[in-house]
Amino acid sequence: MTATVTYLREPAIATTTRPEDLRLSMRHLAGGVCVITAGGGNDRTGATVTSATALSVDPPTMIVNINRSSSLWPVISRHNHFCVNVLAAGQRPVADNFAGKGGLKGSERYRDGEWYALESGALALNGALAAIDCAVEDVIERHTHAIVIGRVLAIDTGAGGEPLIYHDGSYGSFDGR
Repeated sequence: MTATVTYLREPAIATTTRPEDLRLSMRHLAGGVCVITAGGGNDRTGATVTSATALSVDPPTMIVNINRSSSLWPVISRHNHFCVNVLAAGQRPVADNFAGKGGLKGSERYRDGEWYALESGALALNGALAAIDCAVEDVIERHTHAIVIGRVLAIDTGAGGEPLIYHDGSYGSFDGR
């Protein structure tokens, strides 16, 4: 059987695609907010992302996309671990810190939360909806980013609550209705 496609309008065919076009297009996609942490002591940092996802549940594996020019990339490379902290609606200050708002860098980003060490050495945020501890299993470098595949070592699920959501340049929450 052959599918029939009916166009309501002619599809737009871009002759050139600019990075800004993709960035603006992706702002229409709402996503959960995570903070990726890595390192230890004074050699720790992290980043706020919406690009963390499960690759597989068997075996448990995660993917995060990290800009190779970010301060997080060399720390993940040195320590071979990371933690995906799934943020709750009330954790916007933590998201802002790890997004670098106010010029915060490195270990300064951890100031608005209570943190505890996981098996890998990465830090997890108390009160996060989930903390997923990962050991780096593989890295695929493409263009400006590294696709980091992590083998899940442990998962700490929080007490529950509403997730922090990012859409079109703003944070919000999902009330479940």
